[in-house]
Amino acid sequence: MFDFLEGYDLLGAFWVTVKLTVYSALGSLIWGTLLAGMRVGPVPLMRGFGTAYVNVVRNIPLTVIIVFASLGLFQTLQVTLGGGDNFEVINFRLAVLALALYTAAFVCEALRSGINTVPAGQAEAARALGLSFTQVLRLIILPQAFRSVVNPLANVLIALTKNTTVAAAIGVVEAAFLMKDMIEAEAQLILISAIFAFGFICLTLPTGLLLGWVSKKVAVKR
Repeated sequence: MFDFLEGYDLLGAFWVTVKLTVYSALGSLIWGTLLAGMRVGPVPLMRGFGTAYVNVVRNIPLTVIIVFASLGLFQTLQVTLGGGDNFEVINFRLAVLALALYTAAFVCEALRSGINTVPAGQAEAARALGLSFTQVLRLIILPQAFRSVVNPLANVLIALTKNTTVAAAIGVVEAAFLMKDMIEAEAQLILISAIFAFGFICLTLPTGLLLGWVSKKVAVKR
């Protein structure tokens, strides 16, 4: 039944999906945290930038951002992100950049909701002790905010895993790209779709269960 799988690097394609997810998740977590800090910061210009970024990026389709990264950054502006002349590496890195920039907007909003759960009195007490805004955010606010938004961040990560399929639009050979090639070459539409659906379930379900368990362990008791 599965003889048609010979000749296809199924595990390799899902490994590319995993790498896209991990690298994009790290990038979006860092940028999303900075955006959240901007949105709650005391500087109006930074608050305005963070608000505008989140509202604009969340309302642009991910496909548009991915395609712009390829056509706009690479083909027009010659941005290669250190990939040299290797188009496969360039497209992979551009896909990671696009996914990270897009997902960061959702990470920012999840973190901002967590920041809002921290009692204002804690920040006021920290400022009364002479701590700067950055120190209050880093030492008092963000540790509690992260603990309270593990579940929302897990949902963002699961969505990111599924969103990696959009990278096929610029030729990144991940799971969705391989599935498209297999469907075009093999007369096994239902079986191929079931195989790839099962693969994504294997990636997302354990992630959700693990982070759900972590959420219960680190929950802030109020």
